[in-house]
Amino acid sequence: MTFTMPYYFFRNLRSLRSLFVFLLTTLFTLSAFNINSLCAAESHAKYAASLPPAAKLDYSIRASIKSLILEGSSFINWEKNSDKYKLHSETRTALTGTLLTEKSEGTQNRAGLSPEIFFSKRFRKDGLTTQFDQKTHQLIFTGNAAPLPLHGGEQDRLSVIWQLLSVGRAAPEKFIPGARFTFFVAGTHDAEPWIFEIKQTQRLRTGLGEIDAMQIIRMPEQNANATRMEIWLAPTLEWFPIRLRISENNGDYIEQSLENLEQK
Repeated sequence: MTFTMPYYFFRNLRSLRSLFVFLLTTLFTLSAFNINSLCAAESHAKYAASLPPAAKLDYSIRASIKSLILEGSSFINWEKNSDKYKLHSETRTALTGTLLTEKSEGTQNRAGLSPEIFFSKRFRKDGLTTQFDQKTHQLIFTGNAAPLPLHGGEQDRLSVIWQLLSVGRAAPEKFIPGARFTFFVAGTHDAEPWIFEIKQTQRLRTGLGEIDAMQIIRMPEQNANATRMEIWLAPTLEWFPIRLRISENNGDYIEQSLENLEQK
């Protein structure tokens, strides 16, 4: 790995680390806000889903933050057996070690994933857990955040990517440019609808060679300066995500590109 580091970087290491971790956390999320239960209920669209085979995906990470170039690696480990599933994601750089760990566990059925627990731990922060309590029909957050009602079909910030690709596997004919899919997504403090719009297919270079992938953009809220999130799913590769990118209007970005895939 190589790093481009101006001298002043070492004098501001803590603040730059914090900025990098903040942007990296949004790799599978954007800033969320609390919405009332009526809006939540209206956003619970449900789709048929076909889950992909178990696999471990390894990625390279490249980020530009205030003109500082950082490189690292990450992985997503996807497991399923019987009616259960597990997702585990971890991101590292040589400079800071582990920056972000996320886990999602729950059940699986014909409608895809039904999370029970979502865990997220950022660099130098305590781990936070969100519970999808089916007995009380509530989303329960760590800390003082008020619970939200469960209506069915909710996802977390990690599982939503797998739910999206599973919907594509079940109905590829619906994944055409301009089509939109909505999921209600919980983070560690709150939850909101995420709207994904299908764009054009592009050929991307990866560690496995050139692969055709469908670009999908998470539509930002009504804010021209909102963070942009892009996902590229590869239909010829079980619909797995081969690239993800978060970019800001100031030029900062974080990009995650597939280097290796091991199906289990």
